[in-house]
Amino acid sequence: MARCGDGFAAGGDLLKAALDAAAQVRGALAGVVPDLACVFVTGSDHAGVEAALLLAAERIGAATTIGCSAYGVIGSGQAAEASTSVSAWAAYLPGVRLRAFHLEVLRTPDSIAVVGMPQQRADDAVAVLLADPWSFPADGFVAQSWDALPGLPLVGGLAHGSRGAGSVRLLLDGRTVDRGAVGVLLGGVSSGGIGLKTLVSQGCRPVGPAMTVTAAEGNVILELAGAPALDKLRAVLAGLPDREQALVTAGLQIGVAVDEYADSQEQGDFLIRGIVASDEARGGLAVGDIVQVGRTVRFQVRDAGAASADLLATLHRFRASGALDPVEGALLFSCNGRGRSMFGEPAHDGRLIASGLGARSVAGFMSSGEIGPVGGRNHVHGLSASMLLVGDAASGGEAR
Repeated sequence: MARCGDGFAAGGDLLKAALDAAAQVRGALAGVVPDLACVFVTGSDHAGVEAALLLAAERIGAATTIGCSAYGVIGSGQAAEASTSVSAWAAYLPGVRLRAFHLEVLRTPDSIAVVGMPQQRADDAVAVLLADPWSFPADGFVAQSWDALPGLPLVGGLAHGSRGAGSVRLLLDGRTVDRGAVGVLLGGVSSGGIGLKTLVSQGCRPVGPAMTVTAAEGNVILELAGAPALDKLRAVLAGLPDREQALVTAGLQIGVAVDEYADSQEQGDFLIRGIVASDEARGGLAVGDIVQVGRTVRFQVRDAGAASADLLATLHRFRASGALDPVEGALLFSCNGRGRSMFGEPAHDGRLIASGLGARSVAGFMSSGEIGPVGGRNHVHGLSASMLLVGDAASGGEAR
């Protein structure tokens, strides 16, 4: 019996697409009522998107359903960007406890507070989170989540509204909301039964040597290995072939080592952050995060080749680990900057994941930011692919 099912439909009639995608999901599950369903809709009219979300959820009939409006959707080996389309993914999860939630933001003159998160239980395995980037402080919430919710992986993405603030629609169990975040906590997973795992591919490869940050101020790295950071970058560039220099110029990032004590830091061993500007006066590099003195960093390049190679390597490592055997389904959150603009076609990530993991059902959406754990903490990523994987857990293994 199939544990997961997915569906995809595109065309001018959004409600018909919703019905088609839902029918594909139910067909894949051979009549078994799923415990969890996720629905994603792309459309130019938020009222139509809302109707499609509700219709697909009703027809799938899962015990718990979440979903959102999206820039693009992925499913059944297909994908569509910025055009009328619906994707759906569902899973039959006997024995797994599901608790849906809606997070809202309370603002005071001095601070904000996020309310609505269920109290964490010791056997909670993972939480899926879909957020409205206009009204919900996703970066701050996710950054603090490992302390507020110790050991709980978060996976998900930031939704998209075609008309900006106020046009995002989030789906939660037969109703829609236009702000905050929705999600579901999955827990009560027993060892050796159903397995739930998260996986993130950041799509970069390192260039140049690993270096220690020897001076920094705020988000500006001033020195690397005792020399001005900008000089170190120029030295790395000078040592690369012309083609490599062009790639670095177009897609330069910096990686912060997730394990300072590792014997080496290679591809996949870094948390990737963007270099946002150079500080010519001080010879520094402004980074999209705070990097403390003493951390190990390495310059990174991101292009189609690096992103494909990193995704393949990530999938290979996971499959070789035997953590899930088999992998039956993947709920995918892929950056809206990947797809056609990076790979020349929108279905790249979904197809690669299906073949790389041998998963029957891969579906999700193209997000404005991807949520997933790297290096033992949850982060919001960019130009990445984040996944929730469902399958049979290795005997004696943890369901994370």
